[in-house]
Amino acid sequence: MLKINMFSSADKVKGQGVGSAYNELIKMLNKHFSTQFDIKINKYSASDISHYHTVDPLFYLSTFFKKKRGIKVGYVHFLPETLEGSISIFSPFQKIFDRYLISFYKRMDQLVVVNPSFIPKLEAAGIHTEKVTYIPNFVSSEVFFEATEEDKERWRSENKFSKDDLIILGAGQIQQRKGLDDFISLAKNNPEIQFVWAGGFSFGKITDGYDRYKKVYDNPPSNLKFTGIIDRQELVKYYNMADVFLLPSYNELFPMCILEAFNSGTPVMLRDLELYHAIIEDDYIKTKDVKEMQEVLSSILKNKDILETYRRKSKKAAVYYSEENIAKIWFDYYTNSIKK
Repeated sequence: MLKINMFSSADKVKGQGVGSAYNELIKMLNKHFSTQFDIKINKYSASDISHYHTVDPLFYLSTFFKKKRGIKVGYVHFLPETLEGSISIFSPFQKIFDRYLISFYKRMDQLVVVNPSFIPKLEAAGIHTEKVTYIPNFVSSEVFFEATEEDKERWRSENKFSKDDLIILGAGQIQQRKGLDDFISLAKNNPEIQFVWAGGFSFGKITDGYDRYKKVYDNPPSNLKFTGIIDRQELVKYYNMADVFLLPSYNELFPMCILEAFNSGTPVMLRDLELYHAIIEDDYIKTKDVKEMQEVLSSILKNKDILETYRRKSKKAAVYYSEENIAKIWFDYYTNSIKK
């Protein structure tokens, strides 16, 4: 049995994608490979593989005990540039953290990225590409699924939405990087459309733009609802209530919320970032800015049927990024790492 020690503090902060990705992976490994893998969490016992999900200083120190750690695998959930617009850190401290982050990655024997577009960026930081592997995120179809039409209508009614309302859902932490300004602007300019943002201030007052967004959060337009941080059993209801999932982010890796929308059969509209091209190709409605987002919404208001194509694309993408497909990739990755 392969001994794998997982090192993570990702689930200490609610409402962030890193924590969701980590929890999905642990559940999947325990579900499919309980007899092949002996998985421990935040234990410093001897292992065949030490898999680092977060970059805590204590974890960094543990990498110097090479014999106990076995093969050190680092999960690259973010790079220095992806933190811009997320949290506000005093500039000198930000530079120190950026150097620390790259140093942490360089301590690893192997790295896993959730988006292949980050491989050349790691190379530019001095990390050899032969130690980097791309494995996409996934979400469980047991948690995120397409509900029946009866359930969708009931959930709408319970949340004071009508059957005919056009509902646009966004999700994630409330921060500038997520494109909240455009989402709020669209809500203000389209009073006939219902907007919902599922998420909150996971990092409190150090969130970039906290004061500005808190004012809107406390006093939103009548057609804009902020749910705050909610559990996944509640979140799946919003995906099913929504006609469109809209993520206007300026910077991402591989957002878990996109996969959650795919699994729920919800059409997806995104700001067309280059990094999406390598992972989801034509599975979403592409918009370059808030003007194009408005044009799409205006078209949907006239004819909701245009969403049917993207509903099918979401379902197709959900199959590709299914738990079963990604489970096999992880099994091969861990076992081949030992063979190498």
